[in-house]
This record gives sequence, C-alpha cells and structure tokens, in this order.
Amino acid sequence: MISEEYLYAIALRECSQIGDINFHKLVKTFGNAENAWKKAKKEYKKLEGIGQKTVSEIGNTEHLKFAEKELEFCKKNNIHIRLRHLKEIPALLNECIDSPSILYQKGNIDDSLQKISIVGTRNMTPYGKQFIGDFFDATQSSKYVSVSGLALGVDKEVHEHSIRTHKPTIAVLAHGFEFLYPSKNRKLSEKILQDGGILLTEFNSARKPDRENFIQRNRIVAGLSPSTIVVETAFGGGSVSTATFANDYNREVFALPGKITDIYSQGCNQLILQNKATAISNLKDLISMLGLNNPKEKIEELFPYSEETIQLTDNQNIVYEFIKQNPQISLDDLVQKIVVSSHKILPIILELELLGKVKSFSGRQFIAI
Repeated sequence: MISEEYLYAIALRECSQIGDINFHKLVKTFGNAENAWKKAKKEYKKLEGIGQKTVSEIGNTEHLKFAEKELEFCKKNNIHIRLRHLKEIPALLNECIDSPSILYQKGNIDDSLQKISIVGTRNMTPYGKQFIGDFFDATQSSKYVSVSGLALGVDKEVHEHSIRTHKPTIAVLAHGFEFLYPSKNRKLSEKILQDGGILLTEFNSARKPDRENFIQRNRIVAGLSPSTIVVETAFGGGSVSTATFANDYNREVFALPGKITDIYSQGCNQLILQNKATAISNLKDLISMLGLNNPKEKIEELFPYSEETIQLTDNQNIVYEFIKQNPQISLDDLVQKIVVSSHKILPIILELELLGKVKSFSGRQFIAI
C-alpha cells in the first residue's frame, strides 16, 4: 500500500546517518523505502559508499513509531506528504542532486506554472521595498508563482505583494508544521493558503526552527525555480547562500545593485562583481530575461538612462568596444587581449553592467547590449 511506503520513508529519514543523498541510494538499490527498511541492514554491501555504521539505525522500532505518529499528524492537519522517489516533488527541484527525499505540504498549487524565487534581507530598506512593489505591478498580467521563505523583510513583502496581485505564492519553511516562525507571520501564512498558495517544508512536524535549518531551507527556495532574484542582502547574508545554491543548480540569478556604502546592497554588488548574478538595470529587461509576457502597462525603468547622455570613461569605452567587437568573450580572453590592467577589468565590467551597456553570462562571458 502507498501509505506503507510513506511510513517506511519517514522512518528511514529519521535515521541519523540517512540524509537525502543516502536515502536516494537506498531506494534506488532496493526499489522502494519499505524494501530498504527491511533489507538494507543485512545487505548493506550492495550499497556503494555506504558502510555498516550508516545503516545501523535502520529497523529501529522507535523510528517506525515516530513515523506512525507523523502520518497521523499529517492526516489530522491536512498535510500532504510528497516522496521524491515516487516523483511527487516539483520537477525542477527533483533535478537537484541534494533535493529533499520527503516534502510536507499544506495547500495545493498548479505545479506547471513558472516559478520565480525572490529573496533578501530581513532588514529591508525603502529601496528594496519599492523594487518589489514595482516588480509585481509591472508583472500583474503575467502568470507565475513566487517563491520565498516567509521571513520578515523581503520575504514577507514578496508574499504580501503576491496576494495583492493575485499571484500564488510558495512559502518554504525552516521547521515542521507544529511551529510557525516568525510568529508575526501566522496570519500571513493563513492568507497564503486561503489565496491558493502553499506552505512547504522538508522537516517533520517536530523539527524546531533551528539556525542550521535556514541554510538547508534556502536550497529548496533556489531549487524550485529556474530564476532567483536577490533584492537586498549584506555580505554573507542568507540570500547569498540561496544564490550560491541557484548557481550550483545552473539556474539564473539576478541581483539588484546599489550604492557601495549601503550595507544591504553590498552582498548583491558582490554577487554581480563575482559574476554570480546578472545586474538588474531596469524592469523591462528583467521581465524579458525571466521570459514573462510583456505587460500592457508602461514599465518605468528602475535606472532610466538615455543612450545619448551616457559618457563612458576612457577605460570603460576600451572595455565596452572590445566586448562589442568580440561577442561572448570570456574574462580570461579579455584579460589577455586588452590593454587595461587585469585587476581593473572586473570593476569596469560591473560599472558597464550597471549602465546597461554589458550583460554577463555563465562562465564569465560578456556581450555588449
């Protein structure tokens, strides 16, 4: 029975040595979670890279008792359980090597709709707030699902604007469904469900919002979508980890640049400088790169500029003209062939991206716009 498979999957995942990657190895080798639970301890030599210590807790009746309670909790609270090996988790997330073996979900959503992850600092500034509002206003006629983490600041603003513009939204939690963190967002979480969105977590009901869970949560935020937008973040902020996961999954990352003196723009500027994110110069281009339908309403540029009035410095002009003549040139080739000192080239390219003159691609390649 399918319910039995859920039971054994939860029990397996409770074993301290069985993470998502080892879980995947177990079900791949033994066919399903039930067989892995019943056979893996005796037949662990069939498993590549897994020793006796890893499987030592498999068969523990306490884990089965916990799984039974978990199934009852989910049934009572209308929580759907999604198993990766049964192909029940979202398709894009399933492509990630470290995707969760189990997801717990409240609410329902059309998984075929395009998803866009939008993340940022809890300490959102008016600059970030304006960008989010402008983005949702400009994409009001487009169909997509927003994804964020239900934290305060940028996440909260994303979920609220999604509701306001009648967009389904996915809130990815860093804890189980016995908790709601932060508690200030309880009403928002209820509104998300009422308006056709979902709450999603990989953590069983008993897991508290421990600090280490948030980085783990961020990989799901990145893995659910083909594109991630970083609105504002400081150096080393949690959103930088989300962008790193998105890069590792070969997904697009966009970052909102800002003044180098603004703490919550410094992380975005760093992502752009390190070629880990494309700079957002205006909403029209961002919406086009996301592949959304062009809205009928006029889109005001976030950084309006006139081609005639842009005055490039000598070094900017040298770099720009060389990229223009050599489309998709790599950074290494640029360093070798251009007369500008190598340590000056990356800052110049960042300046050109902010001016809307150059666009970067994966592999540190550039084209002139």
